[in-house]
Order: sequence, then C-alpha cells, then structure tokens
Amino acid sequence: YLFSQTGNIVVNDIQARFVFRDGKICEHHDSFNLWKWSRQALGFKGLLLGWTPLVSNAVRAQALKGLKAFQASR
Repeated sequence: YLFSQTGNIVVNDIQARFVFRDGKICEHHDSFNLWKWSRQALGFKGLLLGWTPLVSNAVRAQALKGLKAFQASR
C-alpha cells in the first residue's frame, strides 16, 4: 500500500488473531515487524530509528488516534 505521510510503498506481512463471540469479533490483535515496516514507510529515518521505543511508541500513538477517529465517525 502507499503510506500517505511519505508516499512510500509498504509491503507489510501481518499476522492477525481474532476472537469471536456470538458471531462477532470481540478481540483483534495484529503483529508485525515494526522495524521492517518503519524502514519502508519512513525511509532512512525508519532504518536508523525504527527499532527504538521512541518510534514504536509514536507509531502506536498515531495508530490509536486513527482508530479512535474511525470509531467516533461510526
């Protein structure tokens, strides 16, 4: 996919785990290599810093912000 913030192409290998209850998803957990993702999405900065807690925490915070915005729009 195209990472909109940088225009870089990202190929992300994600493992997803779902828990269903009464035919509905009640839990969803994704896992992937954040450093590999950050190298593709963020370029040179991701290559150098993508493995650090600073970057991983910033990525998680941004993802949570996007999720909350999506949930609020529904």
